[in-house]
Amino acid sequence: MTGFSFTRIMAVLVKEFTQLRRDRITYAMILIMPLMQLLLFGYAINTDPRHLPAAVVSHDHGRFANALVATLERTTYVDVKHLPASEAEMDRLLRRGEISLALTIPPDFTQRVLKGDRAQILAEVDATDPTAAGGVAAAVSSLPANALRQELRGAAAKPVSQPPFEVVIHRLYNPEGITSYNIVPGLLAIILSMTLVMMTAMAVTREVERGTMESLLSMPATAFEVMIGKLLPYVAVGILQTIVVLTLARLLFAVPMAHTLAGWVALSTGIVLFITGNLALGYCISTVVRSQLQAMQISMFYMMPSLFLSGFMFPFQGLPSWAQILGEIIPITHFLRIIRGSLLKGQVLGDMGTDLLALCGFLVVVTALTIARSRTTLD
Repeated sequence: MTGFSFTRIMAVLVKEFTQLRRDRITYAMILIMPLMQLLLFGYAINTDPRHLPAAVVSHDHGRFANALVATLERTTYVDVKHLPASEAEMDRLLRRGEISLALTIPPDFTQRVLKGDRAQILAEVDATDPTAAGGVAAAVSSLPANALRQELRGAAAKPVSQPPFEVVIHRLYNPEGITSYNIVPGLLAIILSMTLVMMTAMAVTREVERGTMESLLSMPATAFEVMIGKLLPYVAVGILQTIVVLTLARLLFAVPMAHTLAGWVALSTGIVLFITGNLALGYCISTVVRSQLQAMQISMFYMMPSLFLSGFMFPFQGLPSWAQILGEIIPITHFLRIIRGSLLKGQVLGDMGTDLLALCGFLVVVTALTIARSRTTLD
């Protein structure tokens, strides 16, 4: 066979298109991945987060205090969503990550403003994420120059030649704004997801490609027993990875660690739930796909929204509402809150209740789906 034939080229071309069309997973990836990238980068990603949740405890119920809060909300950086009855309740909201700013207005605020006696308000900013904290701190710092202008016209006891009050800003949990304190704990979630989901996603497909599935089918074991036997070694792998990452995080980056037994119990509970959830998800993927290549493609497809919608790369509260809804479905979102809250805020089980329940729910749902799929293959 010699020469150059367009007929033979066309035959190979048609064959490749036919094979691509039959490989539905690869075909879907070609179409969905660019669309997902466009939507995520175009609509969801926000490097200047706004409308972050805030709480205000005002011991002064005069019009000056109300005008101050209204001016703060007009900056669009924060939305006052909580009016706790005490500082203790507001501290709990901060520790649980439900608010990014806690503002305290003292009882003599109006009186001191009218006297020109340099009134002060306290602003406590959650600085675990330096990006979000920077915008909030800047918005609060601008209050003395912008607030109470109309209210003070003719109301002050003496002319005001300087800002009528000052803001005392406390950056909590990461006062120096060290980026590694936020990124390095989050890397544990990404590393565990990438390795565990991908490894277990190839568990069943590897058996098929190597021709050992027949031996597995001949074993007197149920689908659930086979799944447990395959996943237990990877649990040990996940725990080993966690120990290595946390040790290096402490030695190389001086990341704070939990200092109480209750803190370590809470962190360990979150780690175990997250590891088992990822393993169950990977095993579920392996029961759906037909090759290791497809398993890897699905795993990478899962990782993209996990990176962008979980709060790892961009502040979660700065995402649009639809992106936050999608992000709440992703287990990495909840594990990021758990590990950052444990290491930086000293959270315990009571502070992590919602996120731990979310991880438990994810594990139950994925396990049920996996067993249902496995029965058609192994039983």
